[in-house]
Amino acid sequence: MRWPWKRTFSIAKGRIGAAGKRPEAAVATVATIYDPNGDGEVKYTEKNGDDCYELSHSLEMDMQSRYSAPKQAHWLLRRIFILTWIRSYDRSQAFADLIAGITLGLTIIPQSIAYAALAGLSSEYGLYSAFIGSIIYVFFGTIPQVSIGPTSLMAIMTLQFCADKPVQIVIVLAFLAGFVELLMGVFQLGFIVSFIPAPVTKAFTSGTAVIVVLAQIKSLLGIRLKKVPSIGDYFTNIHLSDAILGITCICLLLALRLLSQVKFKQDTPLTQRLKKVLWYISISRNALIVFFSGLMVYIWVHKSSMEAVPFALSSKVASAMPSIKLPPFAFEHQNRTYVFTDILHELGSGVILVPIVAVLANVAIAKAFVKDGKLDASQEMLTLGLCNLAGSFFSAMPTCGAFTRSAVSQASGVRTPMAGIYTGLIVLSALSILTPYFQYIPRSSLAAVLIAAVVFMIDLTPIKELWRTNKKDFFSWTGSLIMCLVAGVEMGLLFGIVVSMICILLRLGNPRIEVSLKQWESQYYVHIVPQSDIFYTGVDMLRTEIVAASQLYRNDFPIVVQCSRFMQFDATFVEMLNAVAKELANDNVVLVLQHMSLKQQQLLPFTSNIRFCNEDQELFPQESKQ
Repeated sequence: MRWPWKRTFSIAKGRIGAAGKRPEAAVATVATIYDPNGDGEVKYTEKNGDDCYELSHSLEMDMQSRYSAPKQAHWLLRRIFILTWIRSYDRSQAFADLIAGITLGLTIIPQSIAYAALAGLSSEYGLYSAFIGSIIYVFFGTIPQVSIGPTSLMAIMTLQFCADKPVQIVIVLAFLAGFVELLMGVFQLGFIVSFIPAPVTKAFTSGTAVIVVLAQIKSLLGIRLKKVPSIGDYFTNIHLSDAILGITCICLLLALRLLSQVKFKQDTPLTQRLKKVLWYISISRNALIVFFSGLMVYIWVHKSSMEAVPFALSSKVASAMPSIKLPPFAFEHQNRTYVFTDILHELGSGVILVPIVAVLANVAIAKAFVKDGKLDASQEMLTLGLCNLAGSFFSAMPTCGAFTRSAVSQASGVRTPMAGIYTGLIVLSALSILTPYFQYIPRSSLAAVLIAAVVFMIDLTPIKELWRTNKKDFFSWTGSLIMCLVAGVEMGLLFGIVVSMICILLRLGNPRIEVSLKQWESQYYVHIVPQSDIFYTGVDMLRTEIVAASQLYRNDFPIVVQCSRFMQFDATFVEMLNAVAKELANDNVVLVLQHMSLKQQQLLPFTSNIRFCNEDQELFPQESKQ
């Protein structure tokens, strides 16, 4: 990059000598411009001054046009985001999206079946979520890599609030979550997510993963008791056939996961193609495990009978094609009539926590894949809300983005959100063709898929890192993780937020303030410098430090307060400064307010004991003049 040269318009001035020439020494600068194409050697004189002004004006206009911010797109284009890229959509993008969509479809089908089982639902409910979320995101989503559908996080949250409840409550939860997410997008409430610090998010994710693993161990080992009374009964109820199948599936999943990391000594066209094949096998590992385990059971059943199969199988699905209908805001279940207020009572805090967690996960994933850091968080919230709202009309469970699927999309070369159309069509095909075969999928293989997917989300590195760097974050992480495991994920998240808010309030009420005795030339003064921003909540602390510092140095020196970190200067600050000035005046101590803005000075009433200054040399003006 070539840095612009600074050009100075100069007009010579001074008396004309005998030779009719002006002295070269006296030069007055009248204008300075920056010419990107200049060489720094051109000097403008009085003769071409008018031309210089016109040139400087034209250059200024040219610079403004070149470096001005681009015009913001129309709000309709920003909200229906497909309108911004569909007009330039070409054949190469379509082919790349086709490959990525098919790859993602093969990944999302087994995940959807497994996550539905994790939430305590039949397989079709997970596929409903995958189908509608993928298609809605095409029209409103901004990040091509994001894949909306069922996730382990949403499945465990659904299980937390809807366990042993009618499936209609799950559908209404999806509607309410979408409604809250839509409102968060409309009112731009994404800042709420900022109150959840990174250690709490890591603890929440790790706690959720641990809960998923513990919940799926029963299915992995074939334990068919709803409640295990003791550890001894836990081991005595293990079915050997389910345990062998489940452990074998986990080992295969972990082995297939490593295929994408295989490196060859030579980089040839053949090794590149082979590496691509291994990568496709690796990302399709979930589908391969579910397909072959289901195929094994299918052959077993047709050679003998369903009763002869030694594995616990998934529930039978009668009809799985999606149909549009209103969410069940009122329904009957087991001789009980549920109305909307009853559903709200059953869901409790889940109405708020589920959408907040979904937004937290979705925005985090979008930030990981956004280009140039330009993320419209409000649009992502709106899109997520529309996905869940539309999903509730198709009997879907709550959804959000999944990092694993987004990584698969990225690696598959996705170019635009259009890949979601192909993913949705593949899911629809699975719903129409494969529905009768869902009952042949062993539960232990689905449990293996879930465990292998979430076990790498367990992150214990904060134990060492946070203990060494920040004890507060360490205890916040530890407390949130323990609360997640003991009291539930929603209580763990709430605990982390409350602890963080308490720390913020304590910091606001107890700002860090540095007090020192300094010298300017032959004069001494007490310098009080806030080390953090001071709001009205920290005014009392500042007053205490000023009075204590004056007493410490026996009222012998003026008090200089650095005011540049005063935030939201209001009546509380004014009253405090007046009161302090009066106290110091009784002891003949001057209060100097340094770096206080003119606007803040005008709010203070005239007090003979208060001085203002910006630089140190202004502290003692009389001595400086001498």
